[in-house]
Amino acid sequence: MRNVLIGLIVIAALAAGAFYAFSEPDIPRAALELKYNAPASEFVDLDCAPTASGKAMPTAVAERAHFRARGPKDGPVLLLLHGSNASFLTWEPWSKILSGEYRVIAVDLPGHGLTGATPCHDYSQEGMVAFVDAFARKEGLKSFALAGNSMGGGVAARFAEEHPGEVSKLILVDAAGMPSKGGSAVPLAFRLARVPVANEILLHITPRSLVTEGLNDAIVHKEIITGKMVDSYWDFARMAGTREATLERFNTPYDNAVAANIAAIRAPTLILWGEEDRLIPVEAAYKFHKAIPGSRLIVYPKTGHIPMEEVAARSAGDVRAFLQ
Repeated sequence: MRNVLIGLIVIAALAAGAFYAFSEPDIPRAALELKYNAPASEFVDLDCAPTASGKAMPTAVAERAHFRARGPKDGPVLLLLHGSNASFLTWEPWSKILSGEYRVIAVDLPGHGLTGATPCHDYSQEGMVAFVDAFARKEGLKSFALAGNSMGGGVAARFAEEHPGEVSKLILVDAAGMPSKGGSAVPLAFRLARVPVANEILLHITPRSLVTEGLNDAIVHKEIITGKMVDSYWDFARMAGTREATLERFNTPYDNAVAANIAAIRAPTLILWGEEDRLIPVEAAYKFHKAIPGSRLIVYPKTGHIPMEEVAARSAGDVRAFLQ
């Protein structure tokens, strides 16, 4: 019995040592704002909007939203919503290409980028739609083109369903929201985030290798994966409060509202998809195309989950033609 007790103590000590060795502290928000806050970046305070989920705090509590805007202030607006665990940076190629003609605004959704964790504590799709609505009202955006990738595509589609008078045109890029068979390469970090107990480890240990693995699974054009890209994903993942927000989001029940209300979309719609997307397979693109009357579908060969970065010039050109 004594030997067993000693063995357990040794194992516990080794486990504690390993945890200490591999654990990574949070990065203060101020440090990342200093690193990534370019001249084009802005912040705005938004009231937490109550939603049916009941997660939002009273409207007296404000969340600080980050966005980056380029282009003429009086130009037609293109609002961009990024995907899960991404940030405004994923839209930099489109923003640079299209900002000569459009007011291009990339916003960090709750729990992401420099917006990060919010006092609203609503990271559901419904909560993000409310966030986009509050942001648009705060910035005086009455009619605008709306684009979203992956998770952000689902948010964009739902926003278009619920706010048809505000969305002049809708662009869905490898968007979530339409049921399809699961992708063949769901990142390990996504899978771990949904496993009870194991996901608690992600609050303290977030290896850079997890980011690299996820990007390699999502992207076919490997040449765009740089150390700078990996570092930005890794940095934002470790910003103070973001890891807790990420677990809250992954523990939110699946919401089928986009598919259930797809007929409510009235805006002219462009659907862009990577043919070799292994996270949200291209079959979902055809389902969106079939469900949204008059929509246009463009599928990019030898392209993965983020065409706006993988085939930036071509996809931005297709967007320009659609908006014109």
